[in-house]
Amino acid sequence: MIERPGTMSGVVLTGHGGLDRLEWRDDLPKPIPGRGEVLIRVLASAVNNTDINTRIGWYSKAVRGDTEAAVASAGEDGAASGSWTGAPLAFPLVQGADCCGEIVQVGEGVDRTRLGERVLVRALQSVVGDDGRPRTITFGSEHDGAFAQFTLAASSDAVAVSSDLSDVELASFPCAFSTAEGMVQRSRLGAERVLVTGASGGVGSAAIQLAKRRGAHVTALTSADKAEELRRIGADDILNRHEPFPDDAFDVVLDLVGGPRWPELLGSLESFGRYVAAGAIAGPIVELDLRTLYLKDLSLLGSTNQPENVFTDLVRYIEAGEIRPTVAKSYPLRDIRAAQTAFLEKRHVGKIGLVVADG
Repeated sequence: MIERPGTMSGVVLTGHGGLDRLEWRDDLPKPIPGRGEVLIRVLASAVNNTDINTRIGWYSKAVRGDTEAAVASAGEDGAASGSWTGAPLAFPLVQGADCCGEIVQVGEGVDRTRLGERVLVRALQSVVGDDGRPRTITFGSEHDGAFAQFTLAASSDAVAVSSDLSDVELASFPCAFSTAEGMVQRSRLGAERVLVTGASGGVGSAAIQLAKRRGAHVTALTSADKAEELRRIGADDILNRHEPFPDDAFDVVLDLVGGPRWPELLGSLESFGRYVAAGAIAGPIVELDLRTLYLKDLSLLGSTNQPENVFTDLVRYIEAGEIRPTVAKSYPLRDIRAAQTAFLEKRHVGKIGLVVADG
């Protein structure tokens, strides 16, 4: 990367659309930390569904199909409201929800002893809006993220981590694992029977590990060619995604898929079961039979907002060696288009990493 005083290199999203909207630049302004902020030299990042969903405008309410269809028509359907908050995004935008980096400068009010700390940045952050009410934003969506040499974060959102894992391995945790941990905590999962959909993806494979550390019996919904790898990371049983769902078989469903088979997921829950959603890659519009909901006394839960302890708990699990990274492959940041293409092919298990420091 080329580094000049006051500038940095990185990838910017120039608008909603295809991969051509991702542009490498060597003249991006290097950010300056304000009060309570830290400047982070980004070491590694990773590819996430939220990065791609934002690029293609999938979060717009005008989009009703799955992510694959949205990729094919990227930016054509109501992309002006294509952020998941529903507000238009400001372009150019430095995306990147995952960040492993090193604090190199601190703003006013931040202890200088933080300089040199290796940190992970909270992917889902709580901020106070203009109306005085808290709201959740995504790092790399509502403000610039980790697809550049340097990034800013509130000091409280840059959490120190002590680990022998590589930068790319650590960068695989923030977005996917905190999303999965948020789902697990929201559902109050214990030593119960849980079904994880989209189990081979970053969040799904994270959910397998996080459910197992709570003593759950995990069934992973996936394709046959990925079953062995998912068993290796902790799945007890495999349900082929084309097979019928068993009735009354699970206490909890952690769902990242949605789509036309959604009613079957509710049917697979035992009475008083809990369903938690944090994604809808097979389609966001589903059909609900209210009789299933009330006759089985089910709880339907969404999971986006994360109490602060979710991320700090996650860092504690990393440092204790209770969870491990699942990086299928990594690319230099400059090759982000190839990395996102590989991600969308969905032939991998876990995460696609991005090396930033030398990218």
